[in-house]
Amino acid sequence: MFLKYLRIENNDGLIRHIKFHAGLNLIVDETPSEEKNLTGNNVGKTTVLMLIDFCLGASPKGIYTDPENKKNEDLNVKNFLINTEVLVTLTLTSDLNALYAEEIIIERNFLAKKKLVRRINGQQKTEDEFEAYLTNQLFPEHYGKKPTFGQIISHNIRYKEIGVTNTLKTLNAYTRDDEYETLYLFLLGCDFNSGDTKQELFSRIRIETNFKARLESKQTRSAYEASLSILIKEIDVLNQRRASFQINQNFELDLKRLDDVRYQINLTRSQISRLRLRNNLITEATHDVRANSFAVDLNELKNLYGEVLSHLGDITKSFEDLVAFHNKMIEEKVRYISKDVPKLSAEIATRSEELNRLLDEEKSITERLSKSGSFKELEEIILSLNEKHQKRGEFETIIEQISAVERNLKTLHEDLDKIDGFLFSGEFEAKIQEKLNKFNEFFSAVSDELYSEKYALKFDPVTTKTGQRVYKFSAFNTNFSSGKKQGEITCFDIAYTLFADDQKIPCYHFLLNDKKELMHDNQLAKIARLVNDKDRHIQFVASILRDKLPPELNKEEFFIVRLSQNEKLFKIEQKIAQ
Repeated sequence: MFLKYLRIENNDGLIRHIKFHAGLNLIVDETPSEEKNLTGNNVGKTTVLMLIDFCLGASPKGIYTDPENKKNEDLNVKNFLINTEVLVTLTLTSDLNALYAEEIIIERNFLAKKKLVRRINGQQKTEDEFEAYLTNQLFPEHYGKKPTFGQIISHNIRYKEIGVTNTLKTLNAYTRDDEYETLYLFLLGCDFNSGDTKQELFSRIRIETNFKARLESKQTRSAYEASLSILIKEIDVLNQRRASFQINQNFELDLKRLDDVRYQINLTRSQISRLRLRNNLITEATHDVRANSFAVDLNELKNLYGEVLSHLGDITKSFEDLVAFHNKMIEEKVRYISKDVPKLSAEIATRSEELNRLLDEEKSITERLSKSGSFKELEEIILSLNEKHQKRGEFETIIEQISAVERNLKTLHEDLDKIDGFLFSGEFEAKIQEKLNKFNEFFSAVSDELYSEKYALKFDPVTTKTGQRVYKFSAFNTNFSSGKKQGEITCFDIAYTLFADDQKIPCYHFLLNDKKELMHDNQLAKIARLVNDKDRHIQFVASILRDKLPPELNKEEFFIVRLSQNEKLFKIEQKIAQ
C-alpha cells in the first residue's frame, strides 16, 4: 500500500488536500532562518506525519500534546480540532499508477461519543474493529496476535524521538526485549507461532518474581526457616514451664486448647493476608492490561445500534453480539493472568469463615479461664506463648507462600524452556541467519550506495536481568553522529521494504521521516535518487527545512506541501485574522 491523499477539512470547508506521489515526497518549511529564531518552528510539518499515524490508529492526543510532557496541551490547536469538527481523511492505494487499484479510505475526527468518526471505506468502526481491519488487510487472520499492527508498522512512521534516533527500537522506552524479539522474527518472516505464549509466560514470571520479592523483602526463605526452628524450641521450653504448674485437669485442657486456637487464629490471619496480597498483585496486573483497552460506553453503543437498525432492518448481529465482540479481546488478554482469582477469592472466604469461628471459640475459652484464676507467672508464660505462636504462624505462612511461588516459577520456566528448546535450536538459529543473510544483501547494498559503507543486521542470544533467554537484534554502526544514525535508519527502512518485496512479506511501501535536515546534503540527494528508482517501489515522505535542502532537491516536483510561519498546516492564524 502507498499513500495517495491526505485531506483535512472542517465545518468551514477544505483546509488541506495533500497529494502524494511515487519516490521522494517533501514537506517543506519555508520560514527563513532568522524568522525561525524569533517565532519558533511550529508550522505543522511534523503534524502531517502525525495525522497519517492518527489515521492508522494512533491516539488523537498526539496531535495537540507535548510528547515530553503529556500534561501540556496546545489548547489553541485542540479547540480548533474539536470546535470546528476537523475531519482527516487518508487514502491508501495498492498502485499509484493504476486507474482502478485497490484503495482504503480512512476517516477520523477528534470528537467523542455520537459525533466520533472512525470509518474505513465509509463504514463506522469500533476501536477493535478498526485495528482488526487494518491488521488483517496487511496480514490476514493476524489480529489478536503478537506483534500488534502498531508494532509492525512502527519503522514506517518515524517522527517520535525514539524512532528518529534508534534504528531498531521503534516502540517505546518500556518495551521489553522479548517484545522486540517477537517483532523482528515476524518482520524477517521466521515462523514462530509461540510469541504470544512466550510473552504471557514472561508476564506470569514477572508477577511471581515480584510476589516472591515482596515476601522476602525482610528476610530470605532460609532465614525464616532458621528463625522458625528457634521459635519452635522456645515454644517447647515455655510449654514445659507451663506444664510444671499444679492446676486442675480442666484448666490445663482449656489452656492447651486456647493455645491451639490462638495459634490457628494467627496462622489463619497470616494466610488471609498472603492470599489477599497475591490476589491484589494479580488484580494490579489485570488492571495494567485493561488500562490499555478501550472503554466502550454501552448506552452510546446501544443508541448507535438502534440508529443503524432503524435504517438497515436486516442486520443479523444483535447489540449483545457487538458487546460480546468488544469484550472478547479484552477478556482474552486478562484471562491467562487472572485465572487464579476465583480460587483465591473462594479460599479467602473459606479462611475468613474459619477465622470467625476460631475467634468465637477463643472468646468462650477466655471467659471460662478468667473465672478459674491463674498465677501471674503463668499469665506471663501464656502471653509469651501467644506472641511466639503468632510469629510461628507468620513464618510458616511466609515459608509456604515462598515455596508455592517457587513451585509456580519452576512450572513456568519449564513451559518457557519447551518454547526456547525450539526457538534456540540449531535448526531455528540457522533459519534466522538465512533470513538475515538475505536481508543484509539489501541492507549492505543500500548503505554502500548512500555512504560507501556496508551496514548489516545481526542477532545474539542474550539473557535478560530476570534470567530469560531472548534473541537481541542490532545493526552494525561505527559512527555515532546524529547524521550518520539518520542514515543508518534510512538504509534499514529502505532495505526492509526491498527485502519484504523479495520475500513476499506484506508491508506498507511508504516511509515517513522527520528531521531530515540532520543528514548531509550528499546523503539526501542519494536517498532521492534511490527512492525515485521506479523499480524499487518506495514512497519516501520527509519533513525538512527548505534552507537545508541541497539544490538538486529544491524543486517543486518533490514538494507535496509548503508551510511557513504565515502559512501553517491548519491555517488557524488565518481564520483568526479573518
